[in-house]
Amino acid sequence: MTASEAPRAGVRVDRRVMRLAALFVQPDGCYAGLPNVDAWPEARDARNYTGPLPVVAHPPCQLWGAMAAVNYARWGGEHNRPGNDAGCFASALRSVVAFGGVLEHPAKSRAFAAHGLAKPIGIGWQRCGLHEWVCEVWQSAYGHRANKATWLYYYGTTPPIELRWDRPKGTHQIGFHDQRGKAANKPTLGKREANATPLEFRDELLRLAMMAHNANLSDADLSHILNREFNRMK
Repeated sequence: MTASEAPRAGVRVDRRVMRLAALFVQPDGCYAGLPNVDAWPEARDARNYTGPLPVVAHPPCQLWGAMAAVNYARWGGEHNRPGNDAGCFASALRSVVAFGGVLEHPAKSRAFAAHGLAKPIGIGWQRCGLHEWVCEVWQSAYGHRANKATWLYYYGTTPPIELRWDRPKGTHQIGFHDQRGKAANKPTLGKREANATPLEFRDELLRLAMMAHNANLSDADLSHILNREFNRMK
């Protein structure tokens, strides 16, 4: 089943076929066409996801980085206002909590603090709640040509698997040149390659989501957890 053939919001998913959902992904990206993944590119609007599959979520990050405030000061407009992502990050977080899985965002993302999530510290998984873990992992450990430091938020009744915690220096960089001078700069990646998720890292995220499913939580427990998360994000 291709991404374009995947079921729409509100349509019952056959869990014997579909095992995971990938939210806020590129229509022609690394999740497209995977036979057991219900992919939600922009055209499907992942804010409408209602389960039941565990998820890998890649909510938009442009308005949560350090440059968002600079761009807003320069250009103005509500569409440039830092954090004004139309509820995408909050929706992704709700889906991860409700159905289990993992959310990925660039390191130093201001969305974590804005939504009450712990900031990853040090190497390895950091437990920050009964079923919550956060970490920082570099995608260069999975073949990305830039460091691409990444924060993960994992929610599941099973502890997360160990990832590759080494931090190899990438041969390229993403975004603006280093202001320390030409010697400190590396070749800059194009937007598509910079945004791409290495296949090995994608597979790690899928493994995390697969093992995180919260199906063994009672309805009462899940309701309590969701209410707590929603109140925390207000």
